[in-house]
Amino acid sequence: MLTKSKAQTQKIAIRLAKKIISEGVHKNARVLALIGDLGSGKTAFTQGFIKSLGIKTHVPSPTFVIFRRYPIHKEAGGFKNVFHFDLYRIEKPKEIIDLDFKKIIKNPENIVLIEWPEQILKFLPKNTIVLKLEHGKSANERIIKIAKN
Repeated sequence: MLTKSKAQTQKIAIRLAKKIISEGVHKNARVLALIGDLGSGKTAFTQGFIKSLGIKTHVPSPTFVIFRRYPIHKEAGGFKNVFHFDLYRIEKPKEIIDLDFKKIIKNPENIVLIEWPEQILKFLPKNTIVLKLEHGKSANERIIKIAKN
């Protein structure tokens, strides 16, 4: 998919969020792994996704705190929390495991969005949705490819 603005990137995120909500909870958390270079739209995508769940607060990148949890207050297919991880600054997978990551991704009431997941791909559940975001030809263009791991 090709987007030409932050708003279009967020519209794709909103559509995916609605699809996940309509499917309801599964055995484990619904995990989205966002892979891409700096400035490729990972945080913009995440912000659109989280806002579509009725979360009104500002959604910053959690680069310095590793992750943030946002409670979902409206009916959302049985989901109660959305977690936003930014693993850009972690050096070893153990750092994320020590933060109860395995417990978070096993809880079926959670949706987990992970920026910079490359170091922990082996820990992610089989039904993880992998999004590859790339820069397009112009400054505002982004290419988004969606697959399941």
